[in-house]
Amino acid sequence: MGKERLRWLKGLPHQYAGPGFAVVHARPGDLWRAPMPDASDDELQSTYASLGAQIVVYGHIHRPFIRRLPGMTVVNTGSVSQSYDGDTRASYLVIDGESVVIRRVEYDVQSEAEELLRSGLPHAEWLSRILLAGKYCPLE
Repeated sequence: MGKERLRWLKGLPHQYAGPGFAVVHARPGDLWRAPMPDASDDELQSTYASLGAQIVVYGHIHRPFIRRLPGMTVVNTGSVSQSYDGDTRASYLVIDGESVVIRRVEYDVQSEAEELLRSGLPHAEWLSRILLAGKYCPLE
């Protein structure tokens, strides 16, 4: 990745707000804990209302969903890779005004898994299994 790209990534804000929307990795003030798709409306409201946005977008859990609540829509983008919802296609989000749509795109998952195994990354076999399954698999 290189030092310059790592420095750029480290310099990114933990949350971003634009006109009518806010983006966080997991939840405001916490990069590692996030509500799951089956979280109650109350949990989503209490977690994200402080952002004051009509549309709140987060990732972290790799399971895409759109939940419309009174005064706020909460969206998880899913993941371009390492999906945890059983669908191996890449997942991304499109926001157009108040319209929010999750899109999925087929790609060569097998080839990516093979490349991952050749990469030398720590836990490459485990990550490859997740990639091919399209869902979380325990570390063996």
